[in-house]
Amino acid sequence: MAYNDGRFLPTSKKEMDALGWEQADVILFTGDAYIDHPSFGTAVIGRYLEKAGYKVAIVPQPNWRDDLRDFKKLGKPKLFFGVSAGAMDSMVNHYTAGKRLRSNDAYTADGKSGQRPDYAVSIYSTILKKLYPEIPVVIGGIEASLRRFTHYDYWQDKLLPSVLVSSEADILVYGMGERPMLMISDMLSAGESLDSVKHVPQVAYLSKNKPVENDVDTIYLHSHEQQCEVKIKFVENFNIIENQSNILKPLKLVEKVGNLYNIVNPPFPLPTTEETDSFFDLPFTRQPHPRYKGKHIPAFEMIKNSVNIHRGCFGACSFCTISAHQGKFVYSRSEKSVLQEIEQIGSQDDFNGVLTDVGGPTANMYKMAGRDLTKCEKCKRESCIYPNLCRNLDNSHAPMLNLYDKILKIKGIKKFFIGSGIRYDLFLNENGYTDSDGNKYLKEVIEKHTSGWFKVAPEHTEERVLKAMGKPSFKLFEKLKFEFDKITTSNRLNHVIVPYFISSHPGCNSEDMKRLALNPVLKNIRTEQVQDFTPTPMTRSSVAFYSGIDPKTLKSIFVEKDLKKKQQQKSFFYKKN
Repeated sequence: MAYNDGRFLPTSKKEMDALGWEQADVILFTGDAYIDHPSFGTAVIGRYLEKAGYKVAIVPQPNWRDDLRDFKKLGKPKLFFGVSAGAMDSMVNHYTAGKRLRSNDAYTADGKSGQRPDYAVSIYSTILKKLYPEIPVVIGGIEASLRRFTHYDYWQDKLLPSVLVSSEADILVYGMGERPMLMISDMLSAGESLDSVKHVPQVAYLSKNKPVENDVDTIYLHSHEQQCEVKIKFVENFNIIENQSNILKPLKLVEKVGNLYNIVNPPFPLPTTEETDSFFDLPFTRQPHPRYKGKHIPAFEMIKNSVNIHRGCFGACSFCTISAHQGKFVYSRSEKSVLQEIEQIGSQDDFNGVLTDVGGPTANMYKMAGRDLTKCEKCKRESCIYPNLCRNLDNSHAPMLNLYDKILKIKGIKKFFIGSGIRYDLFLNENGYTDSDGNKYLKEVIEKHTSGWFKVAPEHTEERVLKAMGKPSFKLFEKLKFEFDKITTSNRLNHVIVPYFISSHPGCNSEDMKRLALNPVLKNIRTEQVQDFTPTPMTRSSVAFYSGIDPKTLKSIFVEKDLKKKQQQKSFFYKKN
């Protein structure tokens, strides 16, 4: 982890002048406050391009409702504008599952709401294209990534075309964007045309020209209009898109929309460990920009002393966006990179000695991969863990245990917690532990790295609903609880197990929720942790919610769409006593 002298990327003309810049190469617009920390995508892209020699400026949370001065204040970049809604889809950020406007925003100073527009990517991008039509606009981040194809929008309750249409952007970067953003910068800096940039891996763009239909490297999807007319075509498209995202060598995907073609190039190959380290070993200050004058930013307070040790997740939960954005395959940082970052945290004056999380999209997938990658190249499974553990998966927890041991030896580190979600089906089955390292892992996490609440996510109790969710049997949670009780009792710990559940997921009805609430295994267990299902773009669950069709079986599935009845499902948690 590179050390920083306290300098942030510039956010104003005054800050650019102080650096002696007449013009930035790239200007990044984001719907979040600017926090110079590796957990925030805009900061990562900015620092990564800076490391490559580019002058990068950031405009956080520009005002889109006035005379648009925030969009003009830094002038034109030499290369392009980059646009992101922030760390969350702006609609998920703004609205509850009941479609009520949230009263706060964790990614804004003092948690103030209303500092970004609905559909932020499209609003920011169209403003920039109107003001500077000759400057390329590149959109990315979670909102753009998950809306790159025709997608179901819960808030409008209809299918929307690729966000490239509404945003008028030139290029869409999907997934984790360091390498495509750098290649785009390099090509434009070298004087190559925007058309050339459209051949970069991991980008999408609109074209007036129909690609060659006999191209063996291309899959042609149903058009946007066909999907709007016939729901099963939307389901079929999703299954192709998901299948391609779950293989090591996916193909180009083409989807017609109106008179245009939405062309989505396949992604970059998985990064090496050295490349992964390079995404994190950047000179972050790990602080909010001084422009916020020390104001409380909830999301920052939550993650400021956390460390991400890998990317990707092969869990394939139906409702989760992680694999659709970060990918199914896990790629991990080296021990050296992780430990250097923790050393930097430990040296900070305001650090209290406690790391709040050492994890990632999933807590316990560090350095897990296929033993024989040639088998992985042929595999089309959506998950390496569900409905059963892949025999080719190296699911050893030894690398994590070794890393944990080294972390505790770092000066200034008193303790660390595991705040990320633990996939207990990686070390447990209904007969017990799958290996001795799994036993050691659970014991160490409970004994040393749990703050008092051991949080896990069985999500439901009913087998039919769990199957629709892509989650393991509730019997496995019962086994976990048995092992948890045994460990806490033998060590005289007062820890409690806190299970998380989802209500009104496709396939779940009121009777299912009633049975969940009355399940005897949950007696005397804190079960207030419940989330009403929110359909988010590009998940299997959202496809089922819209279509009433289970994408796995292509059979009809019950969906509760009435907002009052959705709330009633959630209320069972509070009525059980």
